[in-house]
Amino acid sequence: MKKNILSIILYLIFTTQAFTHVKHYEKFNALKYELFRNDKLIGYHNYEFERKIDFIKVKSIIDFKITKLGVDLYKYNAISVEEYNQNQLIKFSSTTHQNKKIKNTEINFNKKKQELIVTGSENQLSAPKEYIVGTWWNHEIVQAKAQISAISGRVIEQKVTFLGKEEINLYGKIYNALRFNFSSSDTSLPENKKLNTDVWYDEKTKIWLKAAFDKTGYWEYKLKERN
Repeated sequence: MKKNILSIILYLIFTTQAFTHVKHYEKFNALKYELFRNDKLIGYHNYEFERKIDFIKVKSIIDFKITKLGVDLYKYNAISVEEYNQNQLIKFSSTTHQNKKIKNTEINFNKKKQELIVTGSENQLSAPKEYIVGTWWNHEIVQAKAQISAISGRVIEQKVTFLGKEEINLYGKIYNALRFNFSSSDTSLPENKKLNTDVWYDEKTKIWLKAAFDKTGYWEYKLKERN
């Protein structure tokens, strides 16, 4: 019964307020997040937005490193660009450096077939146009059946659970937030491939506020600045 009620709330929150993600971000040119691992600041994740009527271009830069005793154990840098027209993803590209390994992913919208063509480091495939790139800024991901990995192009079928409303404090600013858990629908996946992430969105604006997950340490993304 409780699960059904939460599902209804989830539906009402993201359908009765019929805003597109373009509209939600029309007042913002940039979002800046700090990235923590085990409560230690290790890097950042920044977004830049460009808009023109129903077109939006989103550039994302992630950079962090894990060090121990002054030695860099792991270095990560990723740059991606998303392009949307009338709320439909039409193009995506990313380049990711994980230490010395490089991964590239491209997604293009085939207008004739009305599907996404994904070319990633792990595979090449077609996907329904409703699938969402796994970049948390776009709150419409809570309604998607699956997300596409921005790093590898892998399709991740997901289960989304609305965990409720919370008041959270980020850098001295209080937000009324909606909390969701994203998990892999396929429970047979190996642990390193499974999705299990909590994500918070601002109740009023639907702006992404925070994300947290536990994988070789406790990781948190926190919104520090928006302008």
